[in-house]
Amino acid sequence: MSVLERSHLIIIQEVAREGSLTAAGARLHLTQPALSHAIRKIERQLGVKIWRREGRSLALTQAGEWLLSLANRLLPQFELAENRLEQFANGERGTLRIGMECHPCYQWLLKVVSPYLERWPKVDVDVRKKFQFGGIGALFSNEIDILVTPDPLYKPGLKFTPVFDYELVLVVGSGHPLGGEKFVLPEQLAGETLITYPIPAERLDIYTQFLQPAGIAPRQQKQIETTDIMLVMVAHGRGVAALPRWLAEEYASRFEICTIKLGKKGIAKQIFLGCRESDEEIQYVGDFIEFAGSSV
Repeated sequence: MSVLERSHLIIIQEVAREGSLTAAGARLHLTQPALSHAIRKIERQLGVKIWRREGRSLALTQAGEWLLSLANRLLPQFELAENRLEQFANGERGTLRIGMECHPCYQWLLKVVSPYLERWPKVDVDVRKKFQFGGIGALFSNEIDILVTPDPLYKPGLKFTPVFDYELVLVVGSGHPLGGEKFVLPEQLAGETLITYPIPAERLDIYTQFLQPAGIAPRQQKQIETTDIMLVMVAHGRGVAALPRWLAEEYASRFEICTIKLGKKGIAKQIFLGCRESDEEIQYVGDFIEFAGSSV
């Protein structure tokens, strides 16, 4: 059975390129006798004549011409493949898959991704929002490489790194009765419509860290997917919302809103980036975590 090997294509290409066994042998680091032996071995192994003698030189047969054309197409692809694999092995190339468990963090992520892509021109970024409720499982199943979350769940094999601190605040329209308050107490929200992202109450800090410990529930809860629409509603007096202060302040120039501290001490939060411990050595994964923390 004929077996075509990459080394066969390299020899065919070099002999055709150099035009003599001596020159081709020098490029291949083979003596002329060794190269002559390799040529005879290739023809025996493939079962077809590849060269014919024309005086002192070798000319390709029809089969040899076809193999040379094949070598010219395939060998650059082999070289490219090896370079790419080396880049993957060294953590210089790939796709960084980021899962989001934090709705407002998407705005922050946009600021990080652009300069990161400039730092890593051979790495792509894929942001997946569908892991709002199953990010830990997505990390374990290798569906994502990085999880952005305010609520890390420490499990063996995972590592969570805090990248920035923020304060959760109440956002109200400029004309809202609470607008002039320095801070708000849970009972002051009992008659309010609370506008939130479409997340269960047990995963919302405004409930778990503020309202529920006081035994208070808002008059009504409305769920809205996008931050822009949420703040349009707040600005027009349709309800109040709880957002990171940095995010609310970004929108303050576009909407007539103001922020109020939640409780006398406020609610301090952190954003974490989670990854598999085994992936920390991948350069573009580790650099994203380090860069995200330093870019705040």
